[in-house]
Amino acid sequence: MGTRTSTGSAGGGLPTADPELGSALRDGLELVEERLREAVGNADPLADAASRHLVEAGGKRVRPMLTLLGARFGDPSRPEVVDAAVVVELTHLASLYHDDVMDSAPTRRGAPAAQHVWGNNVAILTGDLLFARASNVVAGLGPEAVKVQAATFERLCLGQLHETVGPRPGEDAVAHYLDVLSDKTASLIATAGRFGAQFSGAAPGVVRAMVAYGEDVGVAFQLADDVLDLTSDVGDSGKRPGTDLREGVPTLPVLLARRAAAEGDAQAARVVALLDSGRLGDDDVLAQAVEALRAHPVTRAARATAREWAERATTHLVDLPDGPARRALETYAGTVADRVG
Repeated sequence: MGTRTSTGSAGGGLPTADPELGSALRDGLELVEERLREAVGNADPLADAASRHLVEAGGKRVRPMLTLLGARFGDPSRPEVVDAAVVVELTHLASLYHDDVMDSAPTRRGAPAAQHVWGNNVAILTGDLLFARASNVVAGLGPEAVKVQAATFERLCLGQLHETVGPRPGEDAVAHYLDVLSDKTASLIATAGRFGAQFSGAAPGVVRAMVAYGEDVGVAFQLADDVLDLTSDVGDSGKRPGTDLREGVPTLPVLLARRAAAEGDAQAARVVALLDSGRLGDDDVLAQAVEALRAHPVTRAARATAREWAERATTHLVDLPDGPARRALETYAGTVADRVG
């Protein structure tokens, strides 16, 4: 995620300079991790191994960390808070199994993607199994939580569906893409913050603020990833520059380049010709495409858009009680913006 030089990190990519908050978050996350491993365990050896695959691969645990931070505005010691954090991370992990099958991803979190170990059918069924485990945990949180989880799951599915089929004829591709990010990425991040505030007994205004914050910071994070695919080194992002280009992922810089080309921008047209050449499997051609996009103003525009969403996220925090939790949320949004330079 990257960190600011002025802060430490409490883990999960959410920085805080407050020692007490940092310690509480680390303790909470350790408990979530323990509960996650319990939740995915299965008496069937194959189901157990496949379910544990991504849990043991690690991850930043951003969603449960947001749940724990949202709970700091109420009573964070309530047991429902940890249950809620487990629910959102189980849901996230389940979606990754499905995403990797649909995207034919070779790796996830430095490990072979599940479908490359056990095949597509087992990977999909493992994702379904984890969704079932998440549903079992959320059922203990009450009918309202079940409804929120169901609505979030619906948005996750719709986001994936709309990404798969693409924009309708005449629909603006950029607007369509932002809607996809809102459903596929931001919806669960918003639910994570909502659950933390709600199950800690925080005021309704805090719950609403955490939802709005999560919606915007979730989009900002994915837009930052789009830019990093072009501008980062392998060591910074964990993947080679241009990975999304090679896989045909419609990131914001690419969509903006296509729009510019359609409007008569000759430089953008040359970029699009490279993208559509069918030769991005060649490392030299891919490097040319990456460099051409880096040099075009669309990448700066995408960077600015990511910053705008991150900055907008912080505006939802203005009415929250001042303190370490609010400052950590503000810093996290700033960190998301800082990732793109």
